[in-house]
Amino acid sequence: MIIIGCVDDNMGMMFNHRRQSQDRVLREHILEATKDGKLWMNHYSAKLFSENDAPQINVDDNFMSEAGDGEYCLVEDCDVTPYLRWVEKVILYRWNRRYPADQTFSIDLGVGGWKLVHTEDFAGSSHDKITEEIYTG
Repeated sequence: MIIIGCVDDNMGMMFNHRRQSQDRVLREHILEATKDGKLWMNHYSAKLFSENDAPQINVDDNFMSEAGDGEYCLVEDCDVTPYLRWVEKVILYRWNRRYPADQTFSIDLGVGGWKLVHTEDFAGSSHDKITEEIYTG
């Protein structure tokens, strides 16, 4: 599976019990990147995409158990660690800021053979710069 996460500079995913992935341009970017595959998410994340007609979206609260090889999983509010052995790639979107995090991204990309293979900056609707990082294991 391919994990997609949105983090701050401290790997925080949520702050004050709110998601970091509310940026409209980022959501469009994710939908474009996953248009030829399956994008799995839980019901919490599905609320973000309620206005989008995106046939690749699959909603299940056990989505990481359902995702197959090469399928995408949007992770906002859950621990990836139990599924780590099935993770083949990680795509992070960084806000390039620090927020007080309630929940952090659970994969330590500094260990376990993860390698940064791509990085690209783009402007979002709420942030002047969002950085996409792609890691392979």
